Amino acid sequence: MNVLYLIIWQVIFPVFSLIVAGALLHRIFHFDMNTLSKLTTYFLMPAVSFTNIFESKIGGQSLFIILGFLLVQNLALMVMSSGVARAANFERSLSATFKNSVVLNNSGNFGLPVSQLVFHNNPLGASVQVVVSIFQNFVTYTYGLMNSVSVQSSGSKVLSEFLKLPTLYALAAGLLLNSLSVPIPDTIWNPINNVSNAFIAIALLTLGAQSAHLKINRISLPLLLSLIGRLVMSPCLAYVIILCFKLEGTIAQALFIASSFPTSRNSALFALEYNNHPEYAAQSVLLSTLLSSITVTIAVYLSKIIF
Repeated sequence: MNVLYLIIWQVIFPVFSLIVAGALLHRIFHFDMNTLSKLTTYFLMPAVSFTNIFESKIGGQSLFIILGFLLVQNLALMVMSSGVARAANFERSLSATFKNSVVLNNSGNFGLPVSQLVFHNNPLGASVQVVVSIFQNFVTYTYGLMNSVSVQSSGSKVLSEFLKLPTLYALAAGLLLNSLSVPIPDTIWNPINNVSNAFIAIALLTLGAQSAHLKINRISLPLLLSLIGRLVMSPCLAYVIILCFKLEGTIAQALFIASSFPTSRNSALFALEYNNHPEYAAQSVLLSTLLSSITVTIAVYLSKIIF
């Protein structure tokens, strides 16, 4: 019960306070959603991607095991979500948003606080989540973006549109400068860092604005499948992969918990930018975040018992 209270008070409440603020402000001032989308995709996302990669300190023998687990897990989720979308006969744009809602999780502003709460006396657990968060950045701005862009384009045009996105080059620059240990002068770093810090607030306000007129009269099939895929099937797959990799202790606990996090807000942002059922995407993010206060608590509890 204490873990549930902490997750709700320290994670869920701050997230939903910004979402509610965005919804209220949009109802009053009628934001231009296209402007918010462009601001996030072409300005804020590249900054947060660059700073996350540049500041990361990844090392140690366990890194390859963690990355191997994440690679297998994400590939399994991609295959599973693609299979479900085909079986349910989703059209292309709905299929793209559904797959993103299952594969992309909120490992940043949700996952990191949760890990800090659960592993407050164990630095290794929090370090694992940092690696998960960085890996999710790569998946989000490669697979997630490519998945969204491909709806409106095909063949070489998909690659052409993808290569125009600044986030791809921000990730590459951050990785290169990090690996070479190149210092960045404060006059350059401070503006980039300030923009990066603004990402969470603007992204959640945008999600709130998307949700301002949402009416969930019933749980549709795509929404139900998204929630099951992200909150139930993802931890189940993680458990099987952990057993196959013979992981145990803190690393197994941290990876299992990380697999239960809700749908990434970036799924809704991509859907808005490329007009791939943005209302459905916002519903997936909101409901999965709300329900995760229960499912993540269960995952934390089970991880302590199983591993």
